[in-house]
Amino acid sequence: MSNLAEKSSISLPGDLQKHGAALDAWFDERFSKKLKEVEENKTPSLSIIATKGTMDWAYPPFILASTASALGWDVNVFFTFYGLELLKKELHLEVSALGNPSMPMKMPFGPKWFKGINWKVPNLVMAGVPGFEKVATGLMKKTVKNCGVASVQELRDVCIEAGVNLVACQMTVDLFGYKREDFIPEVKDWIGAATFLPIAQQSDVCLFI
Repeated sequence: MSNLAEKSSISLPGDLQKHGAALDAWFDERFSKKLKEVEENKTPSLSIIATKGTMDWAYPPFILASTASALGWDVNVFFTFYGLELLKKELHLEVSALGNPSMPMKMPFGPKWFKGINWKVPNLVMAGVPGFEKVATGLMKKTVKNCGVASVQELRDVCIEAGVNLVACQMTVDLFGYKREDFIPEVKDWIGAATFLPIAQQSDVCLFI
């Protein structure tokens, strides 16, 4: 805009003044063309802030990151608070059905009609039955396997292989008393919010999960 303003204030000498309108049109067309070329040649970018550490919440960031990377995008994932669990060397993720009443319970065994039932389990049962989370986790793992969906570990490996930048929140590491040795060596960097926010600001897409 400043260039346009500057251009309009220039006084053209001699005969060029009568061609001023034509020059303006030429400049505008040229400027639009160049702007379009820059946009088309730009590599799209995605930033994800992963804050959850349960098995079901581990899928969205890794699926989105691996998909965007496969499309040729630049991808950065910032793992903070409980999301750091997704960067541990040993993944011990479970499903937390409590507080997630919209989550259907599927049975990974039995006839097709039986497996198709969405079992609505009351929160009272999920909260009161000892070991319910382990049962739910086992059922979800079986369902994922039966449907041919990749595991969380496999999706993470795909992200690493595809060059997704997996970065950890240093403040959360300090807050929870973690050691860097607890995490996979592929963590690209240990940074804080002040470092990641400018990265997110420059991204075409930014997601909070």
